[in-house]
Amino acid sequence: MNIVKKTELYELLEFPVHGDHTGSLVALEKGADFPFEIQRVYYVWGTDAHVTRGHHAHKELEQVIVVTSGSCDFTLDNGRSKETIHLDQPNVGLYIKGNIWRTFTNFSADCVVMVLASLHYDENDYIRDYEQFLKETK
Repeated sequence: MNIVKKTELYELLEFPVHGDHTGSLVALEKGADFPFEIQRVYYVWGTDAHVTRGHHAHKELEQVIVVTSGSCDFTLDNGRSKETIHLDQPNVGLYIKGNIWRTFTNFSADCVVMVLASLHYDENDYIRDYEQFLKETK
């Protein structure tokens, strides 16, 4: 894993690609290629281009988001600044730590988003109200 960009909102991680004339492969191994121990994996697909998903932050959860097919845009907000990141490479992961508001949109028709999370699902870890999020960031 190589950090290709690091800001106060996120890190972009580039994973090694192994391949030849038969195709490409990215392997993520516990303790070697990842910033945390993966507890949960989920996928998002079949989303209309104009839909906006997310609309939340997490208190503790860390995530690496990989667009395995197609593309979409992630807008990240820490209460002081916002940045939009376009993801369209299956060997690049968007690493987000807790307390970052996130939305994603602009989905291509073939977009598949894979999320690798540091914790099991816990509704208590979510901040779903933007005004509450802003209060907690101060």
